[in-house]
Amino acid sequence: MTARRRPDREDRGEQIQAAERKAARQRILAQAEADRIPAEETTRAVPDRRWRHGQQ
Repeated sequence: MTARRRPDREDRGEQIQAAERKAARQRILAQAEADRIPAEETTRAVPDRRWRHGQQ
């Protein structure tokens, strides 16, 4: 005979997993924000003119 999980336990497990996913998402977003370089601190890429029109 197989044991069946009660619906409230399944709901609780799903709630815990959802909370863990949300926490992981928040950690990833916080890390991305910490690693982000503001646009003011970046330089604009300038093409290398030597490579224009097939010149080397």
